[in-house]
Amino acid sequence: MLLAIDTATRTISIAIHDGQSILAEETWRTANHHTVELTPALQHLFDRAGITPADLTALAVALGPGSYTGLRIGMSLAKGLALAASPPLPIVGIPTLDIVAAAQPHLAERLCAITQAGRGRINAAFYDWHPESGWLSDRAGDAPFICTWDELLPRFGQPTQVAGEIDAQGREKLSAVPGRVLIANGSNCLRRAGFLAESALKKLESGAETNPALLVPIYLS
Repeated sequence: MLLAIDTATRTISIAIHDGQSILAEETWRTANHHTVELTPALQHLFDRAGITPADLTALAVALGPGSYTGLRIGMSLAKGLALAASPPLPIVGIPTLDIVAAAQPHLAERLCAITQAGRGRINAAFYDWHPESGWLSDRAGDAPFICTWDELLPRFGQPTQVAGEIDAQGREKLSAVPGRVLIANGSNCLRRAGFLAESALKKLESGAETNPALLVPIYLS
């Protein structure tokens, strides 16, 4: 039974996955009230799924990039739950933009995943489509970066899907490069903890490191 927690930005998402299906999931936008809203929402999630924290066997958490406060809250809670168990529960961290990418259908050979970084800036990363593996960030220079929308536009040298936290300014600027940009619809732009959970389960199956003490957030500046 895996609990997934994503508080990387003002979009908060939590989910419980039993290894086969999502038992409960909730996603909402907060006005920076992560601390106040997260714990009650988790209790409601457990109630809906019909389980208690003692039933958990693993945890997953969004690593960032994202806001310092948001990442700290989600990671602290996930680590606390993991370390409170005896023995400690395995915990898997997934980069925030990888969660966005995991939800995207294959509409072009290139994908740009976006989250808001504040002060008119965005976090972004590019991914390539691989038929057997899906979206992978494997090109040189494809590590997450922070920029403005104007700085991002010249990077679209080929048709590219764009998904994630695209604000009104971003949609206006992306719409100005028709033929090279495919903007995801609203449901695919929503970052969901269900995809975080399934990405984490794949890592657990591959034998990825799960030591809570080694988990560190990704911050961009």
